[in-house]
Amino acid sequence: MEYDVIIGLEIHAEVNTKSKMFCSCANDPFNSEPNKNVCPVCLAHPGTLPKANKEAIEKIILLGLALNCEINKLSKFDRKNYFYPDLPKGYQISQFDLPFAHHGYLETNKQKIEITRIHLEEDTGKLNHPTGKNYTLIDFNRAGVPLIELVTEPVIKDAITAKIFCQTYQQILQYLEISNANMEKGEMRCEANISLQKKESWVRDNKGGVIAKNGQKLNSKVEVKNINSFKSLEKAINFEIKRQAEILDKGGEILPETRGCSDNTGETFSQRIKESSADYRYFPEPDILPIKTSEEDIENIRTKIGELPHKKRERFIEQYNISPEIAETLISDKDTANWFEMVISELQEWTKSLGQSWENQEIKLAKMTANWITSELFKLLKDSKSKIKDLKVTAENFAELISLIYQEKINSSSGQKILKIIFEKGGDPSNIMTEMGLEQKDEENSPELENIIKEVISENKEQFEDYKNGKESILQYFIGQIMTKTKGKYNPKKIIEIIKNL
Repeated sequence: MEYDVIIGLEIHAEVNTKSKMFCSCANDPFNSEPNKNVCPVCLAHPGTLPKANKEAIEKIILLGLALNCEINKLSKFDRKNYFYPDLPKGYQISQFDLPFAHHGYLETNKQKIEITRIHLEEDTGKLNHPTGKNYTLIDFNRAGVPLIELVTEPVIKDAITAKIFCQTYQQILQYLEISNANMEKGEMRCEANISLQKKESWVRDNKGGVIAKNGQKLNSKVEVKNINSFKSLEKAINFEIKRQAEILDKGGEILPETRGCSDNTGETFSQRIKESSADYRYFPEPDILPIKTSEEDIENIRTKIGELPHKKRERFIEQYNISPEIAETLISDKDTANWFEMVISELQEWTKSLGQSWENQEIKLAKMTANWITSELFKLLKDSKSKIKDLKVTAENFAELISLIYQEKINSSSGQKILKIIFEKGGDPSNIMTEMGLEQKDEENSPELENIIKEVISENKEQFEDYKNGKESILQYFIGQIMTKTKGKYNPKKIIEIIKNL
């Protein structure tokens, strides 16, 4: 622990607009044949002029507001000059000194992570390297797709916080429908800037940056590029911290370089010496006028924010008394979170119809609903490779199923059977329960049940003696045997009562 770990993130996310950033070509790089969605503008033919995508601009402002940023009412695009083999222009239209959003923050892992800027630019094409060939193919369908880049201040201290920040940011992009942010498809890509500094050798300047203290020399930062999974991000950061510490311990020097990383191991490898902003020779994009945004425009966009996932997680934990893990699973997908609350709404109406108070039963019903969604329903979704928005099960029918279990009209095993049927075909749980004879009998005096219990006891005399001698765990064995013989038609509570009486 001789060193302070200083981490800053740069995260790129493709915006899910209908068309590209500076032309009317379809923004559909993954579902089209190569080089289908191209035109003279995005292929940079001489004499063509770009025109900024209004929808992309509105979405970046929406994101900036959701992340507590200041919005520049006057913004502009700039040319970033750099050799891009997969951008026809040979430069990238990006933003330099007047981004759309700046100086915001996102609270994650009990830490306020400050955001330096969020700017808009165009994505590059895609290079394909055929196996065994000595040439590279270029697909320009992605060239010109609107791309949002978020840059944090170098305030992150460990890999776990960096990972949680990226996960929370991905959820926000998806909740606001700004980006699908699918990392496997490259719709969201992370880059980490990592440096190690000797303790007491540095301070922060008034802009949040890192400067040397008492004339000491700072160690260079290293950028790890194009990380495409959260697990890889965590591994790469931890690998880089260890690598830099070992070099410094031996008196070596950290090179200011750009490094790639292995998806499997997180091991980083050198790619090139890192460029600075001066190397890009930014200058204002002469073909696009500066963008003016009024206060009225900003306030209209602000109304579209809604409840963000990290706030929803906090509310679910507090309101429904569910565990942080269950809450995280429910809010990880916007459709799942909304469907959960639709089921809760149906259960509220059900308790009212019985003349009962929802408040007296809310916690128990909400917990039961959350557990059934994240266990039994999610298992069916996973097995069928489908999503919650494709469900044949309505929120009303799922709430009815929960009410049957809650009232102990059916047991968990019968509930699973009914859920599988309505998952595959739809239908009314109560009708299915009746048709299949799954309703639990709970008569006060049931000779049939008592006779079955006596039969099971006589077949398992040794276990029954163990139970009478204080081995309480044997009780579950008897319940299982009896439930099998009665096909789950009787309430386990009634079975336990009769066994104890006997």
